[in-house]
Amino acid sequence: MASPQATIECTKAFSSTDLRTDLQKATVPTLVIHGDEDQNAPIANSGARTAKSIPGAQYQVYEGEPNGLFFTAKDKLSRDLLAFIGK
Repeated sequence: MASPQATIECTKAFSSTDLRTDLQKATVPTLVIHGDEDQNAPIANSGARTAKSIPGAQYQVYEGEPNGLFFTAKDKLSRDLLAFIGK
């Protein structure tokens, strides 16, 4: 649990910081995973754009999943992360 002020500041930071040029400079293997029912960060404006911006990124969409994949799809997420790390 975060304090209300910390939550507000975090939201401001991730909603107003433009990281697009930084993403294009990535040189490490990258996996982007996003739920297509995420209401906090809609997939078209976040996961899809992020994956396109990172050279060679691997992109996985979790159908029917919201924000918080570590909770709603923890087993699938764990398998996919371990498979990616094992490459």
